Order: sequence, then structure tokens, then C-alpha cells
Amino acid sequence: MIFRTLGSRGAEIPAVGLGTWEVGGRDTPDKSRDREHIETISRAIEMGYTHIDTAEYYGGGHTEELIGEAVSIFSREELFITSKVWPSHLQRAALHEALDGTLQRLRTDYLDLYLIHWPNPDVTLEETLSAMSDEVQNGRVRFIGVSNFDTSLLKEAVAVSREPIVNNQVLFNIDDRLAMNELLPYCQNQGITVTAYSPLRRNAVKTSTEKLLKDLASKYSASIQQIMLSWLLGKDGVVVIPKASKLEHLRSNLEAASIVLDQVDVRMLDSLK
Repeated sequence: MIFRTLGSRGAEIPAVGLGTWEVGGRDTPDKSRDREHIETISRAIEMGYTHIDTAEYYGGGHTEELIGEAVSIFSREELFITSKVWPSHLQRAALHEALDGTLQRLRTDYLDLYLIHWPNPDVTLEETLSAMSDEVQNGRVRFIGVSNFDTSLLKEAVAVSREPIVNNQVLFNIDDRLAMNELLPYCQNQGITVTAYSPLRRNAVKTSTEKLLKDLASKYSASIQQIMLSWLLGKDGVVVIPKASKLEHLRSNLEAASIVLDQVDVRMLDSLK
């Protein structure tokens, strides 16, 4: 496993995490596959996934419950757990209450990373980040960050937060590469990790992109999906959180971290339109 540094405090985050969107439901709970999901998460941890990403919104909170049960048999100190607070809970009192629920469902006393899931223009960043900074001081959160913030809003968050903003989680993959224009260089300069969600586009890759990916997959004896992940992981400060429900996909995603693309191939992928 490779790691990325979080901010300037020397802490690290595993570069390949386990995404959990749609595990146990979308916006409401779906308990029909609970045992399967718990087993998959447990097997993933045994495989080496110590970074688990979730949110209070996922499955109406049920995803956190499933993770809580799955991780309960493992050493908490060996795990890096990220969760996100929903935009309707960004006022001070609501955020503290939301964190109460998240910690209870995850069966833990603290989060390694707590993110604003989406910005809410009706609540000031000062209020939200002040409440999150309080939770760092209280020991219930180690680090704080944001999600789905553009560069301008991220700069505002950095300017008003008492605690360092160490992470921005955004849509970033071989097709959705807006983050490369301005956001990624800014984050690299500031020491802010970028977490790429939806890093794989298994069924939606452009035809021209697919041809190059197939050629590179053959060259590196890898899958197309591994090339997609390796391209992202080759960028300084980038973390990926692919979702997978099959053990072979989990293993394949984890192994992508060991694939190093040469600079000519990286430039070709970078230049795709």
C-alpha cells in the first residue's frame, strides 16, 4: 500500500481506499444484502483496505451501520475512516448532532477525517468549519476537509478554518478531469490531498480513450481499470476510493497501486480530450 501525506502534520492516508456509495442503500436503507456487504467489507480489510470512505447520507445512515459492524472485529487504530456531513447539517448544533449519529453508527469514538459533503450557501463556512474545528479539539475528529468544492470555495475554506483543511474529495477520473485544470495544482501547492471519487468509468469511457487504455493495459499486463487507477495514483497528492463488490475487483484495485506508468504514457493520458 502507498500513502499520501495529510497537510503538514505528518499524518498519512492510504492512497487506495474503499468507496461505499450504494452499500446498504442509496438515500434510504436497503437491508436485503446486509450479510453480504458486511462480509465484503471485512474481506476487504483483511486484504489490505485500511482506508474506508463513507457518509451519513449513504443508505440513510445504514451504510455507516454496516461498516460499524464490519470493522468492530478489527483494531480501530489500524483503520483510517472518513465520513461526510450532509449539507442540511452544517449549522453548528446540527453538525455536532450529526457527528454523534455517525460515530454511534460506526461504533467508534472518533473519525480520522470528517468532510463537508457538499457546500451549502445558506450556512457560512465560518460556522461549519468552526464547529468541525471544535470537534478536532474535542478529539472526536482527527482531521477535517471538504468535498465537491471548486478552487475558489476551497481557498475560502482554507482562509477561514482554524484547523487545516487537508482534503478535498471530488469527481475525478479519466473522463471527468476538470480537477486537473486549477484545483489539483492548488491542492498540491497547499499540501491538500485530493480524493478522487468515481475513479473508474467501467461502462462510460469514450471510444478514443478506450483504445489507448486497452493498449496500455496490454503493455503493462494490467486491466483497463488498473490503468485508470494507476494514472490517478501517479499524481502527487491524489487518493482514490473505488467501489467494488467482488473480491477479484477489490484485489485488482488494490494491486493498481503497484503499477507505475512511464512518463510518455502519462503524458498521453493527460492529453486526452
